Order: sequence, then C-alpha cells, then structure tokens
Amino acid sequence: MADTKEHVVFFHPDLGIGGAERLVIDAAVGLQNRGHKVTIFTSHCDPAHCFDEARDGTLDVRVRGNSLVPAAFLGRFAILCAILRQVHLILQIALFTEELPKLAPSSFFVDQLSAGIPLLRLLQPRPRVIFYCHFPDKLLAKKGGILKTLYRGPFNWLESWSTRCSDTIVVNSNFTKSIFSEAFPTLRHREPGVVYPCVDITAGGSDEEVTPLWKNKKVLLSINRFEKKKDVALAIRAFAGLSSKEREDARLVIAGGYDPRVAENVSTYTELCELADSLKLKHATAKTVITAQAIPDDISVLFLHSVPNAFKATLLSTSRLLVYTPLHEHFGIVPLEAMLVGTPVLAANEGGPTETVISGQTGWLRDVTKVQDWTEVMRIALEDGEGEERLREMGKWGRERVIAEFSKEKLAERLETEIKNMKSKSMRPPLMPFAAVILAVGLMGALAAASMVLALKQ
Repeated sequence: MADTKEHVVFFHPDLGIGGAERLVIDAAVGLQNRGHKVTIFTSHCDPAHCFDEARDGTLDVRVRGNSLVPAAFLGRFAILCAILRQVHLILQIALFTEELPKLAPSSFFVDQLSAGIPLLRLLQPRPRVIFYCHFPDKLLAKKGGILKTLYRGPFNWLESWSTRCSDTIVVNSNFTKSIFSEAFPTLRHREPGVVYPCVDITAGGSDEEVTPLWKNKKVLLSINRFEKKKDVALAIRAFAGLSSKEREDARLVIAGGYDPRVAENVSTYTELCELADSLKLKHATAKTVITAQAIPDDISVLFLHSVPNAFKATLLSTSRLLVYTPLHEHFGIVPLEAMLVGTPVLAANEGGPTETVISGQTGWLRDVTKVQDWTEVMRIALEDGEGEERLREMGKWGRERVIAEFSKEKLAERLETEIKNMKSKSMRPPLMPFAAVILAVGLMGALAAASMVLALKQ
C-alpha cells in the first residue's frame, strides 16, 4: 500500500472535541501525510467547537445527514437518534445525491457507531470497511430497569451484527481487545488489530526552560474529568498518607474537565472537597492561571476547573509526577502527554496504562487498592538529590518511548498496514438477508416508540 495511494472515506457521528475525535483527526491527517486522499463525512461539526484541522482546510470535512433527526429526543434516545442520523447521512450521499460514488473511495473508515456498515456495504459494495472500536457501546450505556433493558436489547444486537459486517476490526489497546471478545461472544473468531491513539510529538520536549507556576512547591499532578469513575479520591488519600513535613513544600494539583451544568461534575468535585476536609488537607479552587498562581503556600490541594491547553502543558512539564488514578481506562492519553514532556507517571496496574507506562522505567504501576503503595511513590517523587536524578532518567525514557511508539506517524503507519491487509483478503464477512435487516430496524423503532410514549407520560 505504500506504493498504492488510497482514497479513504471516514464516517464519524459528531466531529467535536474529545478523545475519539482527536484520534479520527490524527488518523486522517496521518494518512494524508503519507500521500493518501482523505474525506470525512459527519452529521455534525461546529466550527466553534472542533479541532483546528477540521475547520482550517487541512482536511476535507463534509457535514451531511443533519436535517431530519435531532441528536436526542427529550434529552433521551441518543443511540437511536445517532443511528438514524448515520442512516440519513449514508442515504443522502450514496443514494440521493450520488456524492459518495463520485468520490470513488477505495476504503471506508468507520468508528464509534457501526450500525450503518451493512447499509454502506449494500450501497457501495466495492470499498472495504475498517471499523475502529474505541470501546463497545453496549458497555458504555447506563444500566436501567426492564424497559431500558428491552430498549437496549435490539441496539446491542445491531452493534454486534453490524460490527461483524466490517472487513477489519481494530481497537485502541490490548485491554479493549480483551473486553471486545467478552462483549461480543459471537465475534470471538474475529481478532481485532490494535492501533494505538497518539500524541503530537512536536508539542513537547522544547529545550526552553519552563517557569514553574509555584516557585516553592513540588507539584504532584492529577488530570482527569471530574467523574467518580476516574477515582481522583485515590490521589487525595495517597497524598494524605505523607507526613505533614513531607507535604510542606509539596502540592497536589487536581485539574480536569468541569462543567457546572453536568450534575456528576458538580457532585464529584464536592465529594473531593469533603474528602480533603476530612483528611485535614487545606484546599482551594482556582479557575484561571492568575488566581491559581496567587494561591497561598499553605494550600496542600489545589483544584483547577477546565484548564486551557497552554496552562495544562505548563502543569505537565513542571510537575514531579503525574498521578493517573482511573482503574479500567480504555487507553489513556494523559500519561503519554506527561511522558512526552519528561514527567514520570504513576498509574493503575490494569487497563490501558499498562501498555504505555513501563513500571520502573517510565513510571510506576500500582494496585489501586493499596493506597500506601501510591503514597510511597509520591514520597520518592518528592525526594531531592538522587530522587531528582531518577525522575530525570525516567523522563528521558518516557519521552523516547512516546516518540518511538505513539506518534501520529506511527498511528498512520499501523492503520495503513491494517487497510493493506484488509484489501488483500479474498473473502468478506457475509451480510444478513435484507429482509432480516428491515425486521430488526422495525423492532427497534417499535420499542423506541413505546419508550418515548412512556417517557412522555412520566
């Protein structure tokens, strides 16, 4: 494929700002940089809320299929609306306007939502389809009662079947790969490839000295959204395990995505403040760089809400240690961002970080149930002299690892190989008879309509 230039058409539901969207943009730019033509179709892309490459002409981004179905109905039914919007998009470009046939694509890249793959294959039978599974949607859906179970049942079946209709399946980590086989027992004969997300290696590693935000403080940093599953409380409990003398010149900074309109963000932040109070840790909250720098020296725990990228970069490059607490993280980009700027990482010994952090070389992997082990690593990170030298050595190894394994070029190379192997296969997964597809869609519609009626009555 290095000699054969492809035209890869991407399909992504909502090209906003997030981990999945960053991967799509990086994959598209990476393939384009390797000489391939790329077109992205999406149902929504707000120029005020998307990555630069999606709006500045770097990529050919086309918004279609967004005029009939809303993103949600009464704040619910997001999965049904997403599927219908994807079907609308495919029908519009492949059948009603023939925009897609005129592009003459050689391959399709579909991610996040697999439901439209069978329809795509029916309308465009020649191009092969690669599906990128960030994580099975059926496992991300919140649990509910009998009605919710009935409502989700057809969607879970559709996810499994439509995923099977793709020619090649790839995932974001070996951890997700293991979860994938458990989530889809009928697909155990399919072995997904692994294409890791990446970071921009040109964004870190400058030779210029970065001025610390607090001259007299050694910073231990946690960056995560304010969500309970991120288990940031572990970082606070571990920090509290240090003696008061060890904490004198140290500060735990907890930064992350925070939206006051999101109830979980508010409740998690409140619980973390209460935890700090119960552990006799003096804390404060800042929302700007100026207010953060004005925090008194006696503040042990500093909460930062939704810090700008430049502020985040300074925090990462001037911290002694990144404390990354999520247990079953699918992959985890923040540890890579930390290693890129030479900051060692302390992370859980399960999930995606086990594939990015090499314990003892680029950081530490520890059991989340053993808080004292996390405290001990923090103690090491706060040491002067030999401790500082050890951190510098780990930082050097971390940066080299990120550049070698997790660059945009490496992502594009791995994806290019998967597409090449996909096109060399002589057999394709069978499609279910069209009548069965219509029956399944009809059943979904009936259940969704029943759910909507009940929701309106509540």
